[in-house]
Amino acid sequence: MRNIFLFIWKNNFFFLFLLFEVFSFILIIQNNAYQKSAFINRTNDFFGSINGKINGIYDYFHLAETNRQLAEENARLHSNEIKSFNITDKKVYTLNDTVYKQEFNYIEAKVVNNSINRRKNYLTLNKGSKNGIKKDMGVISPQGVVGIVADVSPNYSTVMSVLNIDTKISAKLKTSGQIGSVAWNGTNYRKGKLNDMPTHVKLQQGDTIITSGFSAIFPEGINVGYVLDYKLKNSEIFYDIDIAFSVDFNKLSYVYVINNILKMEQLLLEKKTSND
Repeated sequence: MRNIFLFIWKNNFFFLFLLFEVFSFILIIQNNAYQKSAFINRTNDFFGSINGKINGIYDYFHLAETNRQLAEENARLHSNEIKSFNITDKKVYTLNDTVYKQEFNYIEAKVVNNSINRRKNYLTLNKGSKNGIKKDMGVISPQGVVGIVADVSPNYSTVMSVLNIDTKISAKLKTSGQIGSVAWNGTNYRKGKLNDMPTHVKLQQGDTIITSGFSAIFPEGINVGYVLDYKLKNSEIFYDIDIAFSVDFNKLSYVYVINNILKMEQLLLEKKTSND
């Protein structure tokens, strides 16, 4: 403290001059409309710029929370999409007084572990049985199909990724509706194969591939990928088709676990029919 007083005393003329300058500046601004207006505008611009930078820094450090909130909102929107509902006939289905009966809803989850460089790749999600997740539920991202739930604990779940040589996804061509199955080729994590596509089907590079809806796991119309290239071999009844996945599995952050509300009803009926 003593050193501060000594410093001020040694430089008292400078500080006195500075004080008079500030006082003069205030008098000029208070007694001249133009200078006052210019000062206020410049001050607003300066502090506005500072506030913008502060808000930018704040937003940056809260991106994780913002992404979580967006993922939850997207899950709610997915649950309300038309493709998550079954059309019912009101004349017959008297227990339901709406045209649409909900079939799917969605649970938002964060990817906490992921692999892409093995032949059998898995993801780990931060949601489990306490959040309503069960084995064999489908998993998607905003870009498309991700995989199928393999195992569940109270707080976590593992997902058998599309990048797993044991994963098979029932899919179809969006334009023609022709049915096939998608599998990974075990090498490039961005590419796979569309199998069981008959050679009489007309194909084009860039054709979109979507889920068929022929399983109780995924609703119809979820993106899977698009056709990169195809070959037609003599004496073969199916094409050899290379596809690009719509999902970049190396960038997964938030996903949605699909709960098929009517799944058990469908599976029990199909099991009963197969046993008859």
